Amino acid sequence: MAEVGLMSLWLPIVLSALIVFIASSLVWMVVKWHDSDWSKLPDEEAARAALKGVGPGQYSIPHAASNTARQDPEWMEKCKEGPMGMLVMFPSGLPAMGKQLVQWMVYCLVISLLVAYVASATLAEGTAYLKVFQVAGTVAVLAYAGAAAQGAIWFGHTWSRTVKDIVDGVVYGLLSAGVFGWLWP
Repeated sequence: MAEVGLMSLWLPIVLSALIVFIASSLVWMVVKWHDSDWSKLPDEEAARAALKGVGPGQYSIPHAASNTARQDPEWMEKCKEGPMGMLVMFPSGLPAMGKQLVQWMVYCLVISLLVAYVASATLAEGTAYLKVFQVAGTVAVLAYAGAAAQGAIWFGHTWSRTVKDIVDGVVYGLLSAGVFGWLWP
């Protein structure tokens, strides 16, 4: 049983990351099934005016900085009255997708590297396509889809959005698995 070195998997690492990058671009720019993941505020202009000057960052409303602060009756009352929410603010200006696309590509490469690491540690040279697909696919699906539910559980993402994120992750994982199975030494 010949061991597979991680460096011998450079092509499936790069190619699977590239294929996932392309597939995700198609999902977001052509299929556009994530367009319904966000809703418009009832009075967007009033919200924009109220938030003017708030810098980039993550905010909660009402805010409590500690468990002790969450015991304060005033904070509890604000929660009961509502609204409650979490808000992410980006820098003003047109979105600069270049930086995010580079970060996504790096993330895809890291996942592909981890898939290669697990596969090379568990599979021998000449392993059958379906076995490579099984191992690589399991790792890749876990990496791309495994944490999606946390957004719905802890941060209020809708379950419809979360299911779409999981489906995306399963597709990306299966594409990665196919590349590793195809190019396995």
